[in-house]
Amino acid sequence: MPSPYRFTTPPPPKSATGRTAEVYEQLAQDFGIDRAVTFVVLSSAPEIMAAVWALMRESLIAGAGDRTGKELAALGVSAANRCPFCVDAHTVLLHATGDHALAEAVARGETPRDENHARVLAWGRATRIPGAPELTPPPFPRAHAPAYIGTALSFHFINRIVSALLTENLLPGNAQRFRAVRSLAGRSLAGTVRRRAAPGAGLALLDDPGPGPDWAQGTTVGPAYAALRDAAGAGAGLLDEGDRIVVRETLQDWDGTHPPLGRDGLPGLSRPGARLAVLAALAPYRITDEDVTNWRKTDHADHSLVQLIAYGAFAAVQRIESALPLHTAEESS
Repeated sequence: MPSPYRFTTPPPPKSATGRTAEVYEQLAQDFGIDRAVTFVVLSSAPEIMAAVWALMRESLIAGAGDRTGKELAALGVSAANRCPFCVDAHTVLLHATGDHALAEAVARGETPRDENHARVLAWGRATRIPGAPELTPPPFPRAHAPAYIGTALSFHFINRIVSALLTENLLPGNAQRFRAVRSLAGRSLAGTVRRRAAPGAGLALLDDPGPGPDWAQGTTVGPAYAALRDAAGAGAGLLDEGDRIVVRETLQDWDGTHPPLGRDGLPGLSRPGARLAVLAALAPYRITDEDVTNWRKTDHADHSLVQLIAYGAFAAVQRIESALPLHTAEESS
């Protein structure tokens, strides 16, 4: 079977020890997939793998609010980011919630019949665009805001990792494109998806990350977000100051649109590190072998590539977060 990995060769999950092994254990228990390639591809950088799992777990899986709604938000984010792998995955997970008609309506590109479902899906899509009208008022109670916002931001990060470092095939031969396969795959995950997980287990994998942003303080989403911010931010050390300025200024001016084909508006090959980081932020599906080869040196192992892609991906997350209408967790209580 062809490898699902692009540009890296992750360590075999069976060889995992320490924190990486603990992530796989939690994945099996709380996500229903013990070796999800979405996380295996990050295992060359365990600190990033653990942090993004913690954020996804504490928001999507264990956070406040309806799982169906959060899956719709994640699906909307994935569609906005043009990540077919993640769109297919969340369609399967909607089947796992038991709402098969909703899952298939979304798979056909239809607007959900339920008005709130439609608003949540539209909100997820709109999170990529600063100031989009679909963002206000938010389609969830204030008490659920940390979980919904954490879900959206975690998938803005995950989408970029997947698009950069994995192929598009969720299942061999894109079998998930068949309705029967989607339904069957969802039913196989139903027991796990419909079971409410207790908050906090993901934080045991982290190294004292701090409380996190105001919108998530008082919840387990906050420390998980802070951990991912710190872990992904370490990738800045792979760039020189000029490259970091290019990344920062490009993201400051970004309006959420997908960059046009060609090199206009993107760093050129004279700055291969900045180019990779900016592509990871804005259009990770456009990263090529040439882009990676031009940056990679003898000391740039898989860990370094994952770090740099994560740095660019989280730069986009921070730009998106800065433009979201946010409520603090204290206001939600």
